[in-house]
Amino acid sequence: MPSPSTGARRRAGRFAAAATALTAAAALGGCAADPAQTENAGSENRYVSGDGSSTVFEAGERTRAPEVSGKTLDGEDVALADYRGGVLVLNFWASWCGPCRSETPVLNEVHGEFEDQGVDFLGVNIKDDETAALAFEKKQKVAYPSLYDQPGEVAQAFRDTVPPQAIPSTLVIDRDGAIAARVIGETDYDQLTGLVEQVVAEDADTE
Repeated sequence: MPSPSTGARRRAGRFAAAATALTAAAALGGCAADPAQTENAGSENRYVSGDGSSTVFEAGERTRAPEVSGKTLDGEDVALADYRGGVLVLNFWASWCGPCRSETPVLNEVHGEFEDQGVDFLGVNIKDDETAALAFEKKQKVAYPSLYDQPGEVAQAFRDTVPPQAIPSTLVIDRDGAIAARVIGETDYDQLTGLVEQVVAEDADTE
């Protein structure tokens, strides 16, 4: 039978381990603005979901989006520069991400409504299995392409605007290729529509 002192040491060890785990979780949470939950994309890849809050950048305070390029899940070459001259909604997602699944119908709906107004959508599929990502697109009936960013290089290129571990995240890029707005976390119809409308309207005012 273990002595009382041995049991106390064991309980203390368990409490210390729990405290260490909580400290690690808190450090991870600092990677994204107001994270609501943490998701695991494999033993070496941990991602956090933001609270869906948005930020709008005034025209004079915007930074140009990095010049990224690559292949889509369908094998087509694509670059952000291809979309210059129009408004672009850039969405970071993965098939294993629950909030990504629930926000996809919103993205599809807003894409359909603004497609004829010079607004394009481009997804960035992060740290994902290609087969699973393609199955996700088929099941969700996604009508726009997605860059396949398994290494996470595109996400890293945007790290000054969106924490690479924050998924899903959405950016609205203006006609000059500058980042006009961002959402860290799952977006909804009213929020995304409002952000896109604002950028479309300002571009129309300058024509």
